[in-house]
Amino acid sequence: MSKAITLVESRREEDFGKRWSLLEAVLPYTGKAARIAISGPPGVGKSTFIDKLGMYLIEQGHKVGVIAIDPSSALSGGSIMGDKTRMSQLARHPHAFIRPSPAGDVLGGIAARTPEVVLLMDAAGYDFILIETVGVGQSEFAARHLVDYFILLIAPGAGDMLQGIKRGILDIADMLIIHKADGTYLPLAQKSYQHYRQVLRLRPPNPAGDEVSLLTVSSLENRGIDQVYAKITEFLQRAKQSGYLHNLRISQQHFWFEQESKHQVLDILMAQPSIKRVFERLANEVVRGKQHYISALKAFVGEVYRYLSDCDGPNRADSDEP
Repeated sequence: MSKAITLVESRREEDFGKRWSLLEAVLPYTGKAARIAISGPPGVGKSTFIDKLGMYLIEQGHKVGVIAIDPSSALSGGSIMGDKTRMSQLARHPHAFIRPSPAGDVLGGIAARTPEVVLLMDAAGYDFILIETVGVGQSEFAARHLVDYFILLIAPGAGDMLQGIKRGILDIADMLIIHKADGTYLPLAQKSYQHYRQVLRLRPPNPAGDEVSLLTVSSLENRGIDQVYAKITEFLQRAKQSGYLHNLRISQQHFWFEQESKHQVLDILMAQPSIKRVFERLANEVVRGKQHYISALKAFVGEVYRYLSDCDGPNRADSDEP
């Protein structure tokens, strides 16, 4: 599994063909796993919650795959990827597989190859796939196009009612959990529960026609995890029976086809020697202060249009160039 994921995440040109061959080979074995996103701000306890939820799922007879997306530094490009250490029980269980992945420069709460990693875990027989998103607040929308169910964790006392209404992530959540509802935080968690119950009254039902579920959970005391599981399984059962889940997966495939088509074409174009040379020259002029980025961008786009026009020219069909 680790080698397969490393292959699909590889950016090496020599791995390009192998990656597509692997993904096409596993496709007939996919489509059975439930895909759940767990999001929330840093420090809310996403990893601890996943550890407890994952163990509960295993107790119910499931196999659990976890994709932990870790934010990457804008300066160094590196990621800590320490989420696995906070899932101590799950990391040791033979019916679980945890894969940390750096977000890199990809927005949307997931990494560039997360959709393909989901397919690999699905084909391998992990029937619940939990995706821990970066959790930066309002940029988790790409993850919504990858999962069946979206859980948002909120710390006790987080935000006033107006902020709760404004937060766009509420529009994509299927379940809201007031986490860390234990100890000295319990009264504050109960207050937050009442607050968000009022907020959710102003929110329309999700695309499946359900109201957003609202729960208080303590991973520390292992309380409320069974209710989370019950809500998820109830939703999945209704979604399958109504045809909503099938239609959702189709729309998600369309979304990723559009996204990946654009990225792949851009990568191919930028790999062309003539385009690469122009880009590097103009980028160097911007860095040295010889050109404003607007002027450089105009020049670069003009070169791309000329390149494409030449490729589409009348003699193109007789050319031996790749």
